[in-house]
Amino acid sequence: MEDILNLEIGTVLRVYKPYTWTSFDVTKKIQRLVLRKLNRQQPLPNGQKRKVKVGHAGTLDPLATGLLIVCIGKETRNIETYMGLPKVYTGNFFLGATTPSFDKETQPDSLFSIEEITEEKILDAAKSLTGYLDQIPPVFSAIKKDGVRAYEAARAGDEIKLDARRVLVQDFKITHINLPLVGFEITCSKGTYIRSIARDFGKALNNGAYLETLCRTQIGNFTIDEAITIDELAETFAEPLKYKER
Repeated sequence: MEDILNLEIGTVLRVYKPYTWTSFDVTKKIQRLVLRKLNRQQPLPNGQKRKVKVGHAGTLDPLATGLLIVCIGKETRNIETYMGLPKVYTGNFFLGATTPSFDKETQPDSLFSIEEITEEKILDAAKSLTGYLDQIPPVFSAIKKDGVRAYEAARAGDEIKLDARRVLVQDFKITHINLPLVGFEITCSKGTYIRSIARDFGKALNNGAYLETLCRTQIGNFTIDEAITIDELAETFAEPLKYKER
């Protein structure tokens, strides 16, 4: 927790993103905590408001949980470096159905029988989605197309086509099979959408699948075991701020 004490120099926080929170929700909450502490410790003259840069290195969907790297102050200059690190995710695919968003944000739009799904077929499907892939992102994503966020167009009912992107799935392990749920652990490159892997996993089985649960457990050498919760951060920032001597 020592790096929290060096806010004026620049700080990297490993934060646990809660379920239903957006990554932006987390950064705004932390920014408010930082500003409240700074203004309480060293208020500016004439009622001026302090400004502190806070940003995250890699978005997590609202329905995902897990490790989020949050940069504060001068450390925001290194966000792209952190974003480029490989990621590890765990979770479950739901077999036998598809949704427009590829996860539970939207209701199933197609149903399939899973009677002929076997362990061998599941393992082969995972193997087929390992390595370099030309992946089409979900239309329910923050990617901009013609100046419009894809999810905004999708929610408005507009048809939108996104271009494929080259990504690397370094490792794709099946951790358990309890149909209709299939557990996984995936190590992948920047820009990989696990929701798209869920869609493609269903297709590889000549079936349908969507993302049931997702947790990011690692970014580079940072692990979820190091992550601090929002409540723990709020409690930490309630303590007097110590400034590093210069």
